[in-house]
Amino acid sequence: MSLTAERLDRVSPSQTIAITSKARALKAAGRDIISLSAGEPDFDTPDNIKAAAIRAIENGETRYTDVAGTPALRQAVVAKFKRDHGLDYAVNEVMVSTGGKQVIFNAMIATLNAGDEVIIPAPCWVSYPDIVALADGKPVIVPCGQNSGFKLTPADLEAAITPKTKWLMLNSPSNPTGAAYSAADLKALADVLLRHPHVWVMCDDIYEKLVYDDFEFATIAEVEPRLKDRTLTLNGCSKAYAMTGWRIGFAGGPAALIKAMDKLQSQSTSNTSSISQAAAVEALNGPQEFLKDWVATYKGRRDLVVEMLNKAEGLHCLTPEGAFYVFPSIAGCIGKTSRTGIEIKDDEAFVTALLEEEGVAAVHGAAFMFPGYFRISYATDTESLTKACQRIQNFCAGLK
Repeated sequence: MSLTAERLDRVSPSQTIAITSKARALKAAGRDIISLSAGEPDFDTPDNIKAAAIRAIENGETRYTDVAGTPALRQAVVAKFKRDHGLDYAVNEVMVSTGGKQVIFNAMIATLNAGDEVIIPAPCWVSYPDIVALADGKPVIVPCGQNSGFKLTPADLEAAITPKTKWLMLNSPSNPTGAAYSAADLKALADVLLRHPHVWVMCDDIYEKLVYDDFEFATIAEVEPRLKDRTLTLNGCSKAYAMTGWRIGFAGGPAALIKAMDKLQSQSTSNTSSISQAAAVEALNGPQEFLKDWVATYKGRRDLVVEMLNKAEGLHCLTPEGAFYVFPSIAGCIGKTSRTGIEIKDDEAFVTALLEEEGVAAVHGAAFMFPGYFRISYATDTESLTKACQRIQNFCAGLK
C-alpha cells in the first residue's frame, strides 16, 4: 500500500523552487552562479514596515487573531481596494491568508467539485494548474502566444468556456511574461464573461504596482462592475513591498465566497502571523513614495535585459509591461548543440546547459505550460544582470 495519497500524483514540485535550490547548491559548492530564477525583489523591506512589526512584538501583539485577519488589516485592505480601484468591499468581504498562494488554494478547494473546469491562460504561474488539480478540478490551458502579447483574446476565452467552466484565472501583470491587460483588454474579456454568468473570475493582481512606461493598471471588477459579484480580486504584500518572507496575501470577493474560504482556512493554518499582519497594515496605509524609485530601477533593468537578450543569437524577447520578468523565445536555438555537447532539443535542455556551462540559473518555459521559452527574473542588481546576459550571449554564440 502506498503511503502517499493519489491526489499527489496530479501535481509536480514547483519548478521555480527546484531550480533556485539547485543554483544555491551549486553556489555552496563553489561555483560562480548567477541565479535569475526566483521571483523575489532584491530590495529590503522598507524601514517603516519593519518598525511596525517590532512595535507589534513590543506591544505583545503575539497571539492568535481572527482567522480572516485582524480588524486593522482587514480595514486596511478595504481601504486599499477603494483607494486604488474604486472597489467597495465590506470587512466581511475581504480576508487575509498566508501568502497569495493560500488565497488561491482556499478559493479552489472551497468551490471546485470533481470535473469542474478552470480556464488558465498560458504562459502561467507554475502553481495554478497544480492547485486546481489538487482541488479535483480540471485545468483548461489556453495557449496565448507572442502574437497576442502573451494575453488571452476574447475569441479564445469564448472557445474555452463550457457548461463545466467554474473559474477563469487572470494574472496581470503576468508571471512569467510580464504581460499586462489594459482596461480595454479587460473590457473585451468582460463582455464575453457577461454572456456566461456561471463563470467566476479570479484576478491575481500581485504585481499591480510594478508597471512601466505609460501603462495604467486596471482590474476586471473595476472595469466591469457587473462582474464584481462573481470576482475574487487577489493581492498581497510580497512583490510591491518586498515582503516575500512575511507571507501576506489578501483578497476581496462576495461575502459567501469569503465565508467559505475562511471556513477552510480555520481548519488549515488558521490566521497568518500576527506580527506580519501588523507590518502589512503599515505597508498598505503608510508612505508609498518609495515605489516610484523601485519601479524606475526595475524599468532600467528591464530595458537592459531586453536589449542584451535580443542581441543573443537565436533569442527573441518582447518588452513586458510589468512585473520583473522577461520570457524570451529560444526558437533559434532548438536543434543546436552546446560547446560541451549538450543537444538543445527543448527549453529544459537549454536552461540545464546554460546553468552547467555558464552558471546562469533560469526557468524553462514548459514549467509555465509554454515550451520553447525561458523565464528570467530581473529582480537583481544591474551588475549581475549585465554579467548574466553576457554569459547568455556567449552561450548562444557557442551553439552549433
